[in-house]
Amino acid sequence: MSTSRIPASYMTPGSSSFADFLASAQPDLLPGRRTLPMGDAAGLAPHGTTIVSVTYAGGVVMAGDRRATMGNVIAQRDIQKVFPADEFSCVGIAGTAGLAVEMVRLFQVELEHYEKIEGSTLSLDGKANRLSALIRGNLGMAMQGLAVVPLFAGFDLEQNIGRIFSYDVTGGRYEETAFHSVGSGSMFARGALKKLYRDDLDETGAVTAVVQALYDAADDDSATGGPDMTRRIFPVVHIITADGGRRLPDAEVAAVADRVVGGRMRRPDGPIAELEA
Repeated sequence: MSTSRIPASYMTPGSSSFADFLASAQPDLLPGRRTLPMGDAAGLAPHGTTIVSVTYAGGVVMAGDRRATMGNVIAQRDIQKVFPADEFSCVGIAGTAGLAVEMVRLFQVELEHYEKIEGSTLSLDGKANRLSALIRGNLGMAMQGLAVVPLFAGFDLEQNIGRIFSYDVTGGRYEETAFHSVGSGSMFARGALKKLYRDDLDETGAVTAVVQALYDAADDDSATGGPDMTRRIFPVVHIITADGGRRLPDAEVAAVADRVVGGRMRRPDGPIAELEA
């Protein structure tokens, strides 16, 4: 078979990192390599918030609201912010929506490329480190207001537990314990999770906790969208266990949201946490 039309770089053995290959073969295709005019570009693109994640005995749950904003305007009511990274991990996006989605797609290809080249999957720590490198490559754009700050979670097959990783705009990676949230409503979501989280949560309890947390975030943060009962738009919820990851069907999320909203009709500030000495 003739390979005269295929560039030599595509036929040369090299790194198992697709991002490194792209940086050498087509660097202009990397999100962080584009040249922008001077100034703050934060107000020129939709931004996505809020992402929450909770670990439980059998795995980890991640959920994201559906609203994207441009300043004080709702740019989109049904944006997806939580995506599978591979079979045993997922990533939620906060920040500049377009760049964040592009980074997620590159991350998905990065993990698939590694598996094809090496014949094995990366460890969960290795996946978290690869995402850190992609975020670091976007630092120039982040300094101009186009920041991407994802939340990463997955099931660690070696330790047999769900784990959560957060990041800063420089690519700094931090492992979180039990639960975490990112985005403009994260402070309110974390406050809700502090009173709702228990060590004995099961899958249903963890899903209910993240929906409750997103409701509280939407209650106090205008950039976060709560369950839209009129349009029947509900959070995207992704569950990862030892059997792999799956998106919870909209009908099941709707049932949880209906229970949460019904409870808020009786108690607007949400469930009361038990007081312990």
